[in-house]
Amino acid sequence: MSSRNRLALVTGSGRGIGRAIALKLASKGVDIVVDFFRRRAAAEETARDIEALGVKAHVIRANMADAAKIDEMFDEIASKFGYLDILINNAASGVGRPVMDIDIKAWNWTMDINARAALLCSQRAARLMEEQGGKIVNISSLGSTFVWPTYAVVGISKATLEALTRYLAIELGPRGICVNAVSASAVDTEALRFYIAEGLITDTRQATPAGRMVTPEDVANVVAFLCSEEASMIRGQTLIVDGGTSVAPFPKMEGKEQ
Repeated sequence: MSSRNRLALVTGSGRGIGRAIALKLASKGVDIVVDFFRRRAAAEETARDIEALGVKAHVIRANMADAAKIDEMFDEIASKFGYLDILINNAASGVGRPVMDIDIKAWNWTMDINARAALLCSQRAARLMEEQGGKIVNISSLGSTFVWPTYAVVGISKATLEALTRYLAIELGPRGICVNAVSASAVDTEALRFYIAEGLITDTRQATPAGRMVTPEDVANVVAFLCSEEASMIRGQTLIVDGGTSVAPFPKMEGKEQ
C-alpha cells in the first residue's frame, strides 16, 4: 500500500479563502499544489507556510479564464505527480454591476472563471483520481440564492456552480469521487471588498446571529471535513457556512424583546 501523502490542488490559493483552505489541508498532512494567476509573491509565501507544516508545496500559475492554461496546469500535475486526490475549485472573479448593466464581456469573464473553469478542472482532475478515488469541493457563496447589490453576474455564476456540483456528484460517484460545495456568507476578505460596499459588510456583521463574520478559516474547516473519510456519504450537497445569517429573518436587536 502506498505511503504517499494525499495531493490537493487548490485554485486561487495564494491568498484569502484559498490560502486558508490550503493551509488547513496541509495541517492534515496533505501536499498542496498552490495555483495563482496575478500575485506570485503571495502564492510563494503560501507555499513556504505550507512547507513549514511539514508537507510539500508546488506553485503553478494558471489563468482560469483560459481553457488552454487549465490544460497546461493539469499536464504539469500529471507529469510531476501522476495523481490527484483533492480538487478545490476556489478561484473566482467577477464584475460588480447591477444586472441591467451586465455586458457580454463581464458575463463571459465571470462565468468562465467561476463556472466553466470548475467544470474543466473537475474533468481533468477526475482522470487523475481514477485509481484511488478523490474529493472535489466547489466554493460558492450565498449570492447564488440571495440578491446582493452589484453581485448579479457573480451570484448567477455561483448558482451555476452549485448545479454543476450536483451533476458531477452523480456522474463521478461510481468512480469513488465525492463532489460537494461550500457556500459562505460575507467573508471579510479583499475579494469581498472588491464586490460589495463597506456598508454591506458592516450590516452583515451586525446581523449575523453568531455575533461575528465568517472567517476564511471557518470555510476551510468545513472544506477539510468534506475532504475527510468521515464525509464520504455526503454527495452533491452545498453546505452553508454563514453563522446563521441565511435563516435569520431580522437583524439582531439588542435590548428589545424578540
